[in-house]
Amino acid sequence: MTAVVSGTTASRARPVPTGLRARRDATVRLAAGSLLWLALLLVTYWWVAGGGVQGLGGRADRLTSVGRITGLVASVLLLAQVLLMARVPVLESAFGQDRLAAIHRVVGFTSFNLMLAHLVAITWGYAGGRLAGTPATAWDLTINYPGMLLAVAGTGCLVMVVATSVRLARRRLRYESWHLLHLYAYLGVGLALPHQLWTGKELMSSPARSLFWWSAWGATAAAVLVWRVALPGWRNLRHRLRVASVVAEGPGVASVYLTGHRLDRLPVEAGQFLGFRFLGRPGWTRANPYSLSAAPDGRSLRITVQAVGDGSAASFRLRPGTRVLFEGPYGRLGARARTRHKVALIGAGVGITPLRALAEGLAYRPGEAVLLKRYTTEALFFDELEHLARERGLRVLYLPGHRRGPHSWLPHGVGEVSDLDALRYWVPDIHERDAFVCGPAAWTELVRRDLLAAGLSPDQIHLETFAW
Repeated sequence: MTAVVSGTTASRARPVPTGLRARRDATVRLAAGSLLWLALLLVTYWWVAGGGVQGLGGRADRLTSVGRITGLVASVLLLAQVLLMARVPVLESAFGQDRLAAIHRVVGFTSFNLMLAHLVAITWGYAGGRLAGTPATAWDLTINYPGMLLAVAGTGCLVMVVATSVRLARRRLRYESWHLLHLYAYLGVGLALPHQLWTGKELMSSPARSLFWWSAWGATAAAVLVWRVALPGWRNLRHRLRVASVVAEGPGVASVYLTGHRLDRLPVEAGQFLGFRFLGRPGWTRANPYSLSAAPDGRSLRITVQAVGDGSAASFRLRPGTRVLFEGPYGRLGARARTRHKVALIGAGVGITPLRALAEGLAYRPGEAVLLKRYTTEALFFDELEHLARERGLRVLYLPGHRRGPHSWLPHGVGEVSDLDALRYWVPDIHERDAFVCGPAAWTELVRRDLLAAGLSPDQIHLETFAW
């Protein structure tokens, strides 16, 4: 098995964290999941207590009852999916963006499907169970019921968001266009509120129910306003980021160095990413997510960009002094997710950027950190990684070449041995380590599969993928 190995024994050791933050994050994840299930059980109880499963005579009653429960559950999930993407710090820290996005996708599609079931069932039920009378009833409800016209407009917004979130559609859209369209979800949720509060029998029929729904809507709106609007605005006013320089790192790859005011007060850690808007260029209104490629030192930040889209390519033409707006930091690919003394950093291509920052910023003793770097043309940060190998005792394995097939995450040079056997050969104690993995989504999934097969628990595997 061919791999280029670099690493020496460093002269200094640093203390290693105990994993307290990882345990706190696990508690937050359990509490958040429990709170969602409790909310769903509560609205289901209200539906049952209101006669949802009793005394159903004919088809119309059954359809109307089904329409009410699907509407209630869809409403809870609708608020949950907004909260999942509201950048609430405690959720960001506990789940990480990749995991939140995956849950958001499941919750979002479930909520949308239930919303459609609600519309069909309630309209069909109000039509007396007569399918032929459904169109006329739908028109009557839309025109004459309070808030229904707004709800129809909100549904249209959500249909557009869901349609552009289907994988086939996403492949045909630029990230910038998809992101802009996705913001219409907020408009869709807002337009649905009047209908729910004005005509929802199970929502406003008692003080307890009114308190529950108003509190849920108020908390969700406050989360969006505070964490997606107010906090980013305050941080930009305080830190005033600007481009210091742009340095070419290789073909189609460049590092952007940023300076600002009081960066030692910006709560960002190695391994995290931020959303950046570089003013004065086309498309500046849309934030592009970039991981830090160097550990923050309180004076400057560095990101490394590959020209794979319009926004990334434009970064190469940035001029010193360009004002930068940012959101974040986000992600938990870092020290807070750590549960073990030893770590393995596994990256492909430009996915090495957050791992390069982690190799510098994590606390570890000589020999406790190993980095597996797969690349095709040029090894990014070669000199910097060699310096970390000499100074910190980082062990680096370079894996050059193209992948040997769609079902392997390793290059051709490793020979006929399986990916799992190669991983165990290079890192015999891999099951005793936390694994931090970053790269393309399909490649990352293959790595995750082998890490689980090697004996790591899911809590030891921390992923970040280049996908949207």
